[in-house]
Parts: sequence; C-alpha cells; structure tokens
Amino acid sequence: MGAGELNVLVVDDDFRVANLHAGIVSALPGFTVGTVANTLAAARAAIAATAFDLALVDVYLPDGSGVDLVREIRFDAMMLTAAIESETVRAALSAGALGYLVKPFDHAALAARLAGYARYRRILSAPEIASADVDAALLALRQTTATGAAAQPAALASPTKDLVLQAVRRADAPMSAAQVALAIGISRATAQRYLAALVGAGGLRMQLRYGSTGRPEQEYSAGPTR
Repeated sequence: MGAGELNVLVVDDDFRVANLHAGIVSALPGFTVGTVANTLAAARAAIAATAFDLALVDVYLPDGSGVDLVREIRFDAMMLTAAIESETVRAALSAGALGYLVKPFDHAALAARLAGYARYRRILSAPEIASADVDAALLALRQTTATGAAAQPAALASPTKDLVLQAVRRADAPMSAAQVALAIGISRATAQRYLAALVGAGGLRMQLRYGSTGRPEQEYSAGPTR
C-alpha cells in the first residue's frame, strides 16, 4: 500500500462481484484493496488483523447481515447491495453507512462515489474546519455522477488519453493495461491511470479476466458501462 492511499475492505458473498468491485477500487488513484471477503467471519478476521479506511459491504452474506458488520466497525463504510427494502436502507444508514449504492450499477457510479469519499476525507483531514467545510464534505458524499471523478488523473483531454481510448476502441478484444501500454508506447502505470479515468468518466468498461491460476486481470473494452 502506497503512502496516503485509502485501504479498502470489500465484502460480498459472490466472489466474482467482490473481485469486480475490488478491481474498480484498485484502478482508482489513491485507493488500494487490502482484503476481499465473502463472509462476515472472513471480514471480521480481516478487520482484526488490518487497519482499513473504508469498507464496501453487501447486505446479504451467507452468515449474517452486512448491516451488522457496519454497526460493529470503527471506520467508514458504504453499502453496495441489491437490498431495496426501506427498512434495510434506514438500518444501514442508522448503523453508520456513509452511502448506499443499489446493484446493479455502472462502474462509473462506484468510481464517482469513491471520488466523493476521497474528497470527503481530504476536507476532514484538517484539525479544525469551518461550517462551509462541513457542508462541502457532506456534499462530496452525495456525489452520484461520473462528473465527480474530478479526483481522477488530470488531463482528460490530453493526447495520451486520446491514444489510450483509440487503442481500446480499435482492438478486436478487450485489452489489459499492459497491452495498451505496449500498443501506444507508454508505461503500464500511465496506461492504468488513463484507463481508470476513462472508466470513471463512463467512456470505457472494465471487467475481470479469470485465468486458471492467480488473481483476475483487469481488462478494458469500448463503450460506456452498463
């Protein structure tokens, strides 16, 4: 984990969904995924062993409710869930959830919420703040559109961004960041930054490629997320 990065715990009973959410998080500058858990027990064990800044939690877990986990933890949390019962929403917010994102959602929607959360953390990082800062921090948490991805790398209108976008659009199959980097002659890290910005803005779609072994690889294809 890099200095200053926000460490995220992803909790979802479906390992593919959990990995997808983790992929979106890890693609964003300033965030890292510390642990992916598929049960309450695994999440609790991770929390006991690691310091997290944010948890992304599903309501429906095989050994209990994610709302109970949010109520227990002493760091920030957001709900990513298909649960739409009003009572559940109220319970989650009462438990301390800073946000509630209903599945299915665009990748850009999660990226925007995370960008807003990063701004919220920056505003509240000062020892003392003014009333206007409190309002700005709360407003940042309500960011729900991809325009909130201002926390993404700058130069969205740069020639490099255009080259990255064109490389993916012209490809016959989804491309990894390493493939994009090789295709246009830039570093993988630079390609990853622009790909993350394009996903956050809704210009590209990110999905996971599963191999026979190891962690799934992020790959990118043309078109807005659905």
